[in-house]
Amino acid sequence: MPTYQYKCDECNFEFEEFQKISEKPIKSCPRCGGKTRRIISGGAGFLLKGSGFYSTDYRSESYKKGAALEMPGKTFEKKSETSKSQSESSGRQVEKKLKE
Repeated sequence: MPTYQYKCDECNFEFEEFQKISEKPIKSCPRCGGKTRRIISGGAGFLLKGSGFYSTDYRSESYKKGAALEMPGKTFEKKSETSKSQSESSGRQVEKKLKE
């Protein structure tokens, strides 16, 4: 169910209402009883799930070491040197193709 924003035309009171899409818009202000209108809002944030979306995924090695010291049960895995060098070489190949 979406959250809709409303604004009173008389007292300028703004409020949000969690409603079904099929529900009719609210017509009266809960504060003064005046006429309200639904306003366009930026919407709510969204949640990304999966690898690559967490703040710890792309942290520096020094940050990971400090975090590991603070949380003894939590470990951060380091990329192997092989996979790192492979990704660097593939990046160079892409750059070379773009230049051509």
